[in-house]
Amino acid sequence: MRRDGFALAGAGVVMMKELADNLSSVRMRLLEGLVFIAGAGAVYATIGEVRSVVSEDPFVFLRLFTTPKAPLPSFVAFLGFLIPIVAIALGFDSVNSEFNHRTMSRLLAQPIYRDALLFGKFLAGLATLAITLTALWLFVIGLGVLLLGLPPSGEETLRSFTFLLVAIAYSGVWLALALLFSVAFRSAATAALAALSVWLLFAFFWSMLVSLIAPIVAPADSDDLMSLLHNANVTEALSRLSPNTLFAETALATLNPSTRSLGVVLSSQLQGAISAPLPFAESVALIWPQVTGLIAAAIGLFTIAYVAFQRQEVRA
Repeated sequence: MRRDGFALAGAGVVMMKELADNLSSVRMRLLEGLVFIAGAGAVYATIGEVRSVVSEDPFVFLRLFTTPKAPLPSFVAFLGFLIPIVAIALGFDSVNSEFNHRTMSRLLAQPIYRDALLFGKFLAGLATLAITLTALWLFVIGLGVLLLGLPPSGEETLRSFTFLLVAIAYSGVWLALALLFSVAFRSAATAALAALSVWLLFAFFWSMLVSLIAPIVAPADSDDLMSLLHNANVTEALSRLSPNTLFAETALATLNPSTRSLGVVLSSQLQGAISAPLPFAESVALIWPQVTGLIAAAIGLFTIAYVAFQRQEVRA
């Protein structure tokens, strides 16, 4: 019991110190500026499109997040692209820098346990990302109120806030991945390249790999409905191994109330369906498997990093 109390206190100390370093670092300020400029540009570009449907759409505020305006993508697409970069930039040298600067042995000589050190660094990175994303969310809401001239409804606020929580969970996956590579590789450059390689795989190449693997695992026959359905289900399952897919599906169901399903839907299942926005509670039930997958991925990656860090030798 005494050890757990000390471990928890040590994690809090590490978290506050790392959080102060993250928020005051030049690297983080540059990344924050990039995210805010990109987000503001995406939202400002969609204002003209959104204004034209103010009187027609009861969820016009949510369109600020999802409406693209050529040549710019939507705000959600920007976040899906930039969140992994910011998370990786925060975590790729969080542990190996202590070894390279020869401060790890001095840190662990204090009444701070290894689990408290790693947990504190992860919490500090996650808190930094949460603060940045919350500030960006408030900025988008304020910009929408200013330019549209009307506040969001209660359900719009609830849905957009749910999307914010999902974005934080999504950032936690990439932060845990960067932390894992920071533990696995002593070179910060190698850890950064490894994390960016995984991000590039899921962001640009995973859909191509799925299109190659799915026909091998589940061959599709155009004359057999069951084989086509099986192929579609396998393709969907393989696609959802990517955090990017889970985040995109969650954003779609959260910010677009007309979304009634995220899986394969047969035409017979659509017969008699009412064309109306889905209640918020049902949208949450729809995205629950995706949110659970994101949280489980973050916990799993952190657990692997924790086990690897516990087995590493620290010399003075």
